[in-house]
Amino acid sequence: MAEKGQSRASRRKQKKKKRPIWKKILLTIVLIGVLCVVAGGAVFGYYAATAPKLDEEKLSDPASNIVYDMNGDEFAELGSESRRKVTYDDLPQQLVDAVTATEDSRFFEHNGIDIIRTGGALVSNFKNGFGAEGGSTIDQQVIKRSFLSPEKTVKRKMQEWWLAFQLDRQYSKEEILEMYLNKVFYGQYAYGVATAAETYFGKDDLNDLTLPETALLAGLPQRPTAYNPFENPDLAQERMNTVLDLMVQHEKITQAEADEAKKTKVEDLLAEKQPQSNKYGAFLDQVQNELSERFEDADLNLDGMKIYTTLDPDAQETVESALSEDSGIVWPDDQLQAGITLLDTQSGAIRAIGGNRNNELGGYNYAIQGDGRQPGSGMKPILDYAPAFETGVYTSTYEQINDEPLTIGDWTPGNYDDQFHGWMSARTALAKSYNIPAIKTFQAVGAENAEQFANGLGLEFEDGIKNGDSIGGAAQFHTIDIAGAYAAFGNEGIYTEPYAITKIEFSDGSTLDMKPESAAAMSESTAYMVTDMMRSVMTEGTGTMANVAGLDIAGKTGTTNLKDQKGSPDSWMNGLTTNYTLSVWTGNPEGNKVIQDGNGVIGTNVAKQLFKQIMTNVHEGKDTESFKKPSSVVEAKVEKGSRPAASPSTGTPSSEILTELFLKGNLPGTTSERYEEEEIDPVTGLSASYDEASNSINISWNYDGDASFSVNADPSGSTSTSDTSAVIENVEAGQTYNIAVTASVDGETSEAKSTSVTVPGEEENAEEEENPDENAEDQQNQNNEEQQNEDEQNPDQNDEQNQDQNADENSDQNNGNGNGNENNNGNGNGNGNDENSGQGEDSGNTEEEPAEGDQGADTGGDADSGADQPETEDQQ
Repeated sequence: MAEKGQSRASRRKQKKKKRPIWKKILLTIVLIGVLCVVAGGAVFGYYAATAPKLDEEKLSDPASNIVYDMNGDEFAELGSESRRKVTYDDLPQQLVDAVTATEDSRFFEHNGIDIIRTGGALVSNFKNGFGAEGGSTIDQQVIKRSFLSPEKTVKRKMQEWWLAFQLDRQYSKEEILEMYLNKVFYGQYAYGVATAAETYFGKDDLNDLTLPETALLAGLPQRPTAYNPFENPDLAQERMNTVLDLMVQHEKITQAEADEAKKTKVEDLLAEKQPQSNKYGAFLDQVQNELSERFEDADLNLDGMKIYTTLDPDAQETVESALSEDSGIVWPDDQLQAGITLLDTQSGAIRAIGGNRNNELGGYNYAIQGDGRQPGSGMKPILDYAPAFETGVYTSTYEQINDEPLTIGDWTPGNYDDQFHGWMSARTALAKSYNIPAIKTFQAVGAENAEQFANGLGLEFEDGIKNGDSIGGAAQFHTIDIAGAYAAFGNEGIYTEPYAITKIEFSDGSTLDMKPESAAAMSESTAYMVTDMMRSVMTEGTGTMANVAGLDIAGKTGTTNLKDQKGSPDSWMNGLTTNYTLSVWTGNPEGNKVIQDGNGVIGTNVAKQLFKQIMTNVHEGKDTESFKKPSSVVEAKVEKGSRPAASPSTGTPSSEILTELFLKGNLPGTTSERYEEEEIDPVTGLSASYDEASNSINISWNYDGDASFSVNADPSGSTSTSDTSAVIENVEAGQTYNIAVTASVDGETSEAKSTSVTVPGEEENAEEEENPDENAEDQQNQNNEEQQNEDEQNPDQNDEQNQDQNADENSDQNNGNGNGNENNNGNGNGNGNDENSGQGEDSGNTEEEPAEGDQGADTGGDADSGADQPETEDQQ
C-alpha cells in the first residue's frame, strides 16, 4: 500500500517504474518480427509475381548458349552438339544415390526448397555476407539453369524459391532429376551425364559405370573445370573420395565399399581423350575459365546465354594457321608444343589463343592451362629494369652495369655464352640478354619492390619471389599472363587483366558487363624507357630473327635450361606494338627434356618464327602508330664508355656517340674530355711583299715549334711546306692575292692567319720609275700597316667559320646513331654500336644470336643463406 501523503500522480509514476523491462523488449521484438514478415512477404510476393513462367520446352530441351565474336557475329553454339539425353529409367540407382548424396540429400523429401539447408545457408550469409553459402536444391538448380541469371541477389533467390516450389508441384521428382542430369555441364565440352560418361570413360551405357566412375561423375558439376580429370587428376581424385564419403554418410554404400573404391586411381579410369578439330576451341577454353571464375559453379552450363567476346576471327585463324603443318614453319620434331596468346595492346582484350599444335577441341591448352612454364629472360623487363626506373634506382637507359663474376650465397650465376663483358649500359644488357647485369639490377631494386611491381601487372608468386626469378628461372606463368604484363608497356603503363568476355545476356533478359577495370601499374616514363630498350632487343639483340620490317616493335626473348642437360626445355618470344601484344611459348610438354634440333632447324628458334609470322599477318593492312615518348623523358647524346654518362666533345668520333633516354632533370652534367681537341697555335708575324725583279710574292711568318704549314694564295693555289716562308712566282699584274697560312701538328690544324698583296699594273710601274722614292715610301707604309693588323684582320669571321666547321663535322659524325627512338622504316634504329668496344669485351660474342649458338651450362647450386637458385638458368 502506498505511503500516506503521496499524491495520486506520484503513485502512478511509482507503478510505471515497477513494470518489468523484459515485457517491453519482447513486445518490440514481436513488433519488429511482424513488420519484417509483412515486408518480406510483400517483397516476396512482388518478386514471385514478376518471375518468369515455367516453360516445359526450356525444362526438357535445354537451349544452347550462343557465343559471339568482337563483331557481334555468332561463331559457336555450345550445348546442342554435345548433349545426349537420357530418361530416368536409363539411370542406375547407384548414380541416383551418388548425385543426391552429393547435391541434395533430402531431394525426395522436400517440396523444392530444403528448409533445413536453406536455414543453414541464411545463418552463414548473415555472418559472412549475402552469397557466402548457397542452399540450392536440385529443383532450384534446374530453375537457375533454365530461367535465371547466376547473379547472387535477393530478387533472383526469391524467384528461384518460388519457381522451385512450382516445379515440384507440377513435376515428379524423377522428372526433375532427369532434367537436371540432362542439363548439367561436366567439363571437357560434355553436357549431360550420358555425354560425360562417354567423354571420360568411353561408356555409352550408364549401367556399365563402376562405383568410382559414378562418384567421379557425381562430383564434377560443382567445379567442372577444376575437377577435370584429364587436366587435374589429383583434384579429381580428392573430389571422387569426397563423394564416396558422402554416400557412406547418407547410407548409400558401406564404408568397406567406399574404401575399396578409393583405391582406384582416377588416371586408370579415363579413356583416351578424343580430339575434335575446332579452330575456336582454345579461345572457348578461356571463355569457360572466365565464367567459372565469375560464377564459381556456372561454367557454360546455364541455358540460353548469349556470350559476347573479344575474339577476332581473322586473328584466330592466323594463329591456328601458324600452328598448322601448312604454315611453312619447320618444326624439329613432333614432340615440340606451343602456346600462344594475342592481345589488343590498348584494351587487354584477347584477340586469339593458340592452345597446341594439333588444334584439338578439349585438348591441352598450353596458353592457359596447367601450372605454366618458367619464362626465362622474358621476366627481365618486368622484375629488373622496369622496377629500377620506377623506384628511381635507374634514371637512364645508359645506366652503367658491370658484367663480372658474381656469387650470391652458394649461387654463382653466369651468362649464356660463359663470358663476362665488363661495363655496359642497361640497354645493351637487356638487348644481349646478359644475366649478371639483370641480377645486379634486381638486387639494387630489392625483392619486395620487384614483387610488388610484378603484382601490379597481374603476376603472382605463390611461393614468394626468389633471386632466380630475376632471370625467369623459378616461378611459372602462361602466355596469357606474360602477354598481359607486356601490354602495359605499350599502353603507357596501364594494366588491364586479359579478358575474353565483354558481356553476357541471360535467358531472363538481364545483362552482365564482364570487362575488367584498368589500373596504372607504372609511370609513362618507365613504360616508354623499357619499351625503347626492348626495341633494341629486336634491332640488334637476341630478337632480331623475330623482327618485322616496317613495324615499330619491341620484344624480349626467353629460354631456360636444366641443371643436368645442355640445351633449353622452354623458348619464349614476347613482344608488342601499339596495336597488338603477342606471347609465344614453345617447349616439350614434360618440361624435363630440352628442345631438340632437327629437320635442319634450331628448335629454340621456332618461337621467334611463330612470333614473326603472326605479327606480320595480323598487322597487314592496319595502321600502327609508333610508341609515343612522354614529356618526362628526353633524348641526349652520350659518349660511349663514359662513367658516369658524359656528353660527347667536339672531337668524339661518331662511332663513339650513342643516343640514350634520360628522365627529365637527369641529363649528363659533364662533357667528356677523352677526345677533346688540343688547340694548335697559329702562325705569327705573317708578311707578304711583291718582288718586281722576280715578278713574285715573298711570304714569311714566325712559328715556335715544329709544324707543317699550308699556304693558300687565292687565286694562285695552295702549297705545303715545313719552312716558315714561301714564294708565289709568276704573279699577274694588277691581280690581288689573298694569302692564308695554317699550321698543322699531329693532324690537328690551327686557325688561319691571312693577308693580301696587290701586284702593280703596267701604268703603276711606269709611275714608279718616274717617282721611285715616293713609290718606295708608299710601299713601305703599306707593308707596315699590314704587319700591324695581321693578327687582327677579321677575327670574328675566322672564329665563326671554325665554329660552323666544327658544328658541321659533329652533325656528320652523329648521323645514323639513333638508339631506336628515330624511325628506320618503322623499326627504330639500334644505338648503332656496342659501347663495350675497346673495354675488354669478348667481341666475338656480341653480335651472335644466342639461340643459334651453344647454350649455357649449369651455373650453380641453391644457397642456404637465402640466395635462391633458379630451378633453371636463363640463357637469353
